[in-house]
Amino acid sequence: MSTKITLRRAALIIAFLFITISTFAQVPYANEIAAFKKSDSVNAPQKHTILFVGSSTFRKWTTMQADFPTHVIINRGFGGSTFPDVIRFANDIILPYQPKQILIYCGDNDLASSDSITPAIVLERFKILFTIIRKGLPNTQIDFVSIKPSPSRARLMPEMVETNKLIKKFLKKKKNTKFIDTYDAMLGADGQPLPDIFIEDKLHMNAKGYAIWQKIIEPYLL
Repeated sequence: MSTKITLRRAALIIAFLFITISTFAQVPYANEIAAFKKSDSVNAPQKHTILFVGSSTFRKWTTMQADFPTHVIINRGFGGSTFPDVIRFANDIILPYQPKQILIYCGDNDLASSDSITPAIVLERFKILFTIIRKGLPNTQIDFVSIKPSPSRARLMPEMVETNKLIKKFLKKKKNTKFIDTYDAMLGADGQPLPDIFIEDKLHMNAKGYAIWQKIIEPYLL
């Protein structure tokens, strides 16, 4: 093989690798997923534990393990993810852990992303994720934590309520599932989100908000 052909082949390989890396970097939240995988390679999580996966409502729950001290928790909340994002990375941050239980929080950002995203669309997205998990982990408990109300997204509360109802109805027909309702506990007497359980962005919860969730979620953990 001539030197010219060898150099040309090397150049093609380098170009291919550059395109591949560049494309991956453009995928939303790819860097966060890569960080999870790097962490797993250094310190592999236990199998058959409890996995929390979804959007930033889980990601910002930094005291999660301390709040559930009798359980081993893996927290894989990332970015401002939607169901398509979680679906995209299911083979990276869900299936490999072989968890005995999965708690999903997602859908909040789906509804907020566009007025064209309806509760029915969010349900269909959830069904896709559910099918992926059930196919890969047929015996795993799959629980959905209700989409939460928040002051910054108060206009979406009717759609949130409807989405929660649709997902709850779907799960009732499935084995090894639970719908975990945190919605009503976050409302005041006026039917609006409690203002003092959120941080400054009025979207994500503070310690008081997560304390409400801890109390509700704890009995559901295996």
